[in-house]
Amino acid sequence: MTTDYNIQGPTRVCAATGRELKPGDRFFAMLTEIAGKLVRTDFAADAWPGALTNTIAHWAGKVPAAGNKPRKPVVNDDLLLDCFDRLKDSADPDGLNFRYVATLLLMRRKRFKFEDAARDTNGRDVLIVRDARGGTIHHVVDPRLNDEQITAVQTEVFRVLGWE
Repeated sequence: MTTDYNIQGPTRVCAATGRELKPGDRFFAMLTEIAGKLVRTDFAADAWPGALTNTIAHWAGKVPAAGNKPRKPVVNDDLLLDCFDRLKDSADPDGLNFRYVATLLLMRRKRFKFEDAARDTNGRDVLIVRDARGGTIHHVVDPRLNDEQITAVQTEVFRVLGWE
């Protein structure tokens, strides 16, 4: 099992204009699934074309000043939940890993509550979690990642979403 996503983090270059995004510039980022891979694309705010049909998530931000990294990642629960929801039908390993780690992060943040563990009709282990706000029950395939792989996927989730 691999945890190598080959997804770039924030590029600080507008995909539409090629213009460099400088500290203080507003931007939009979009996470899409292309040929079974998760791809991040950044846009200057004035060149944002809007979300595409294959968009998993999109968000706005501001390019931080050099050296102004927060000590702890700022986790946007709604963005993480949006990625989680859009990967619901993903069957590729990257999507399953991303969704599983998003589940663990949402549990850590008390947005999801553990309900049970079961086995699905395909013989895979599944976590059953409940959304603490809406009560929705979710079944999440456990890709059987070890601690090192979970840490690598979490780092990748943070990097892809620009939270590092």
